[in-house]
Amino acid sequence: MALGVSSGGTAAAARAAAFGLALALPRAALAHPGRAPAPHDLWTAWCWEPVTVLGSLALLAWYAAGVRRLWARAGGGRVVSRARASAFAAGVAAVLLALVSPLDAAAEALFSAHMVQHLVLITVAAPLLALGEALLPLLWAFPAPTRRRIGRWWARAALLPAAAGALTAPAVVWVLHVGALLVWHLPGPYDVALRRPAVHAAEHATFLATGVLFWWAVLQRTGRRRLGYGAAVLYVTAASAVMGGLGAILTFARRPWYQGHLATTAPWGLMPLADQQLAGLIMWVPAGVVYLGAALVMCREWLRDDAATDAIELAAAGGRAA
Repeated sequence: MALGVSSGGTAAAARAAAFGLALALPRAALAHPGRAPAPHDLWTAWCWEPVTVLGSLALLAWYAAGVRRLWARAGGGRVVSRARASAFAAGVAAVLLALVSPLDAAAEALFSAHMVQHLVLITVAAPLLALGEALLPLLWAFPAPTRRRIGRWWARAALLPAAAGALTAPAVVWVLHVGALLVWHLPGPYDVALRRPAVHAAEHATFLATGVLFWWAVLQRTGRRRLGYGAAVLYVTAASAVMGGLGAILTFARRPWYQGHLATTAPWGLMPLADQQLAGLIMWVPAGVVYLGAALVMCREWLRDDAATDAIELAAAGGRAA
């Protein structure tokens, strides 16, 4: 989705999206209808929850307004690159894929589908949103006087910057991210989330929020990083080890853990234990590949950074010798 469009184009796109939603709503199934869907009615089971759909579209429009204002001031593609703006749009699309598409309905029936949904939020949507560097565009969406008032308020609120700094410290973020992953996959919290939509929404929000913070710490640009490349490799690898360990435990468990899926997997041709083992493999292997890929990217950037530093030192040494 292109974000550097005119205001007229944005309004037209918003009207078209609203019209499309209005056409789709009468035929769409509501979220959490009280029973898990069978395979034959899966493709009609779209989840048009207004908070999810309208909230995602509003966030994207807010971000686009800020990017457009930044580009009008600094030039197209500057400050926030087109690649990063596109990444943010793709991240919002991934959130909608996880929470609006029939994947959400399938997650009611199958733990394996639920695992896919969780991993879309954690390993697809979260890193894309983090790459979008949303804070500056969201602030620049406001007029200049409002931005100045927000800046003065933030400067006077001494506790808020300190709390934000502590909350986004890499070690704290790692604990929050891994802790959310472990807690929400314990049988008790997981089954409560299946029964109660509000708790289910909180589970997804926790995965997405901690995931964005986690990947933001890993993917920050050079010069703004709070985590060195070597530390980032360990950071990602340690999280991958925890996720892989949990996946292995689920894969080799001898009995199903989750009461909520005991009576929902049969129409899909799976026993509850087989469904759980498939979910464990999904958490163990595909998710591990994503984290391993991120660690390899950090290794590459680490080597490039060292090579650039060595080149600067050699040039400085040559200058002194001359």
